[in-house]
Amino acid sequence: MPELPEVETVKETLKRQLLGLTIEKIDIFYDKMMTPEVASKLIGQTFLDIDRLGKYLIFNFEDVDLISHLRMEGRYFLKYDEPISKHEHIIFHLSNKQTLRYHDTRKFGTFDLRETSETFTTKPLNGLGKEPFQMDPNAFYLTLQKINRPIKSVLLDQKIIAGIGNIYADEILFSAHVRPDRLANQVLKHEAHWMIERGIGILQTAIEAGGTTIRTYVSSLGVTGRFQQTLMVHQRKNEQCYICGDVIKKMVVNGRSSFYCETCQN
Repeated sequence: MPELPEVETVKETLKRQLLGLTIEKIDIFYDKMMTPEVASKLIGQTFLDIDRLGKYLIFNFEDVDLISHLRMEGRYFLKYDEPISKHEHIIFHLSNKQTLRYHDTRKFGTFDLRETSETFTTKPLNGLGKEPFQMDPNAFYLTLQKINRPIKSVLLDQKIIAGIGNIYADEILFSAHVRPDRLANQVLKHEAHWMIERGIGILQTAIEAGGTTIRTYVSSLGVTGRFQQTLMVHQRKNEQCYICGDVIKKMVVNGRSSFYCETCQN
């Protein structure tokens, strides 16, 4: 699933291509993803900006915002007059004769239309926690002290902290020397600080590298992330830890695969 750095890469890539263009027509091939009523309100709208919150893309128009979540494998592509592929479910026809196409193998992606004044005060954005960049480490520590769940599950909880998924949760926990299955209320204050402070560094480095490409996810316009080349633990089961030389192990925490070093994390 694309996480904060991947969605940031998609946002910046699309901004360079879409701003100033107008939507002239929308083709819908899967109406559970976008209704004709939503599409009708977007016809004639011009892309003014593209924002992001957590894993959500926010397309800003004159009086409405389109909120898009890529879920597991959603992708955007810009094409001209090319045949429609099997997994292209929404096609925006643009004023420069290009098409913006939403491609989603699993059909999990979502689109929500909001008046600009409501964008951040109603679902789906109003329930999100702060991103690590805005998170106060002390406040994060105090939050953890009230939670009797594995810390890996807490990092994945978008209501507590927005934008982190399985990949970066593993990397952040490794940097903080904390096992994925340690209970949140057993995390020490300096470890909570490390999660935020070092986590910001990990996310910023990933953004600069264009995000991480795991399995089938590739960001828009064929942009492929390079941060996967420097992952410390994620999906490195049975490989040597770069720090101590021990073998990277895998455990399952609340149904999510988690990779860790038993020597470096405790």
